[in-house]
Amino acid sequence: MTSSAEAGSFGSLRQRMVDHDLHGRGISDERVLQAMLRLPRHEFVPEAYRTQAYEDHPLPIGEGQTISQPYIVAIMLEALALRPTDTVLEVGAGSGYAAALLAELTARVVAVERSALLAAGATQTLSRLGYKNVNVVVGDGSQGFASGAPYDAILVSAAAHAVPQALLSQLREVGGRMIIPVGPAESQQLQLIQMQAGRPVVTFCGACRFVPLVSG
Repeated sequence: MTSSAEAGSFGSLRQRMVDHDLHGRGISDERVLQAMLRLPRHEFVPEAYRTQAYEDHPLPIGEGQTISQPYIVAIMLEALALRPTDTVLEVGAGSGYAAALLAELTARVVAVERSALLAAGATQTLSRLGYKNVNVVVGDGSQGFASGAPYDAILVSAAAHAVPQALLSQLREVGGRMIIPVGPAESQQLQLIQMQAGRPVVTFCGACRFVPLVSG
């Protein structure tokens, strides 16, 4: 149980994160900034790391996975230009943090997680925080979740060696967009893929570092 004093301390740290690490480094989408200001990131990390929850770096969440750096999450959300009516797929749900942010910004979220243990934890946290528009499913993220397609946007929270064709096929043919880290550990690039007349158009959004997307 978080005390009122702890909640106030976390709130101040969250405000600093948004002001200094996000807005101060060029994130300008007000909806993204407000969502990250509202969402208690400390609820999505293990107890041992809660004091670091609002520092701008990844944190371990078990099963060899991490919760991503807040700044890179904000870059990805801003690049997707999310609308309140969008249906979104997240690949690599982990602790559920990015799924919760997507739920703040869109109408419906499907989050795929390979680890049943992490998926159960994410579901529990999202439910406890009152999110009703997120469905966490256990599965191979590289295959997406076809029964929920087409998606207006896809956010991939793990690095693929190449863009999975299954994910491209689940994007809406007009206006669909996907943000995905691509490449080996030492040279990953964040790619924004936008569907125009059924064809993907790629924009490179800079270097990044994510855990690998495991398929099969």
